[in-house]
Amino acid sequence: MNQVTAQLIGLVASIALSLSACADVVPVPESVDAEKIEGAKPRNVVFILSDDHRYDAMSFMGHPFAKTPHMDAMARHGAHLKNAFVTTSLCSPSRASILTGLYTFRHRVIDNQRLVPEGTLFFPQYLQKAGYTTGFIGKWHMGAASDDPRPGFDYWVSFKGQGQYYPPNDKYTINDNGKRVPQDDYITTLLTRRAIDFLEQQTDREKPFFLYLSHKAVHGPFTPEPKYKGTLTDYPYEFPSSSKLLTNNHLNRPRWLLDQRNSWHGMDFPLHTDTSAETFYKSYCEALRSVDDSIGAVMDQLRKMGIDDDTLVIYMGDNGYMFGEHGLIDKRVAYETSSRVPMLMQCPAIVQGGTVVDQVVANIDIAPTVMEAMGLKKPPHMDGQSFLPLAQGTSIPWRNYFLYVYYWEQNYPQTPTHFSLRGDKYKYTTYYGLWDTDELFDIQADPMEQNNLIHDPAFAKTKKQMQNQLYAMMEELGGMEIPLNPPRGRQQNKRLRDRGGVKATDFPEALIVDEPLRKELK
Repeated sequence: MNQVTAQLIGLVASIALSLSACADVVPVPESVDAEKIEGAKPRNVVFILSDDHRYDAMSFMGHPFAKTPHMDAMARHGAHLKNAFVTTSLCSPSRASILTGLYTFRHRVIDNQRLVPEGTLFFPQYLQKAGYTTGFIGKWHMGAASDDPRPGFDYWVSFKGQGQYYPPNDKYTINDNGKRVPQDDYITTLLTRRAIDFLEQQTDREKPFFLYLSHKAVHGPFTPEPKYKGTLTDYPYEFPSSSKLLTNNHLNRPRWLLDQRNSWHGMDFPLHTDTSAETFYKSYCEALRSVDDSIGAVMDQLRKMGIDDDTLVIYMGDNGYMFGEHGLIDKRVAYETSSRVPMLMQCPAIVQGGTVVDQVVANIDIAPTVMEAMGLKKPPHMDGQSFLPLAQGTSIPWRNYFLYVYYWEQNYPQTPTHFSLRGDKYKYTTYYGLWDTDELFDIQADPMEQNNLIHDPAFAKTKKQMQNQLYAMMEELGGMEIPLNPPRGRQQNKRLRDRGGVKATDFPEALIVDEPLRKELK
């Protein structure tokens, strides 16, 4: 049996497993019914989310200048889920998947502009129903105009939209349990302080609690605390090899990708500034240091309360970020540095220190994982699955695929609608509605996703199989209808003239022919 044949057999088996997992899709119910796991011990859970933190920006990952001692400690004392992904690399869709356990096209939160649909169920509502205490502190970002308390939370501290690192004026306020109060500190410090306040109130050891600490950082504009500002300036940095400017398109890269290099989301015109991606990256990692401090402060408080061994703490980012990879800055795309996120978990009573989980986990898995840790069964309508057994070294049936979607936004028109299927070896991505090329990568042999195999005859069957699997999964999960919203927000559609901004890039080489394909019309 040759290698390609073996790969195809494995892929067919993967398709069968994927479709069987999708076959039991259950509609979202109209009411909350919390069902306890018989004999389970409910644990306290703290879930800490950061914004735009890419998967490799942690010092234990060998990063050249990120300083993350408390994240490093979580990896030493708990588990590092090294292949964690989001269903859409964008704030609101990702957060909706975390809170609902659903793929993007099922919860219908496809951009950063709108409230979640009426009747959406958030998993903390199940925790409340079971009699647990729940708290939300930080960035909600689903409905930019409102920071009102949302269903599922007893304790609520939040702000409108993206929030501010520092208050922009004396009248600026945040929502503190339904009251307008001034923002009186750097936002990461303030949110951490309020998280400690919530924890200090949890004095009933017989009543489990869930705390969701959702940081604004490290979202742009990257604004470090004064004590960290400039601390990484002198560290050496080399741009990734994939940032190299291509003078032709012999590598069969999508035209939209090469054109995006000179745009709001490209490294030649990043966020419409002349600031280098390196400068942005270092400010970003300086702001990240305060998020790391926040993790340390939460851990210290749990130790003071004597519950650190039995409390499950999960840390993750809401999406990745790029600083030059593929010539881009920002996120949205299905490439690894955009869709892959950091994920750490710690609970010494049930998770052995130094554990590394290789399986692909996702934001849709957070809800089932938290619910299992708190002694509740996963509601049957959720797409995700608890990864707690994986972190405990238990062998369970698990996905060998991952589905990613992104829907075009008028205010950021550079990135097209696309659907992507990531397996253990191959990743297939199709760009919807474009005269362009799709992409197929061998992510084991080509982790930087530079060798597009989509036009290689040797991989034609692999491409077809993955394409079929992608659309079969979308069909089963109700994702074959593209959600549309009326446009909101300014169009960030400018290009810089002196960096090749006048002309579009070349078509992929595989799309070019030198002779007519038809000698005569019949």
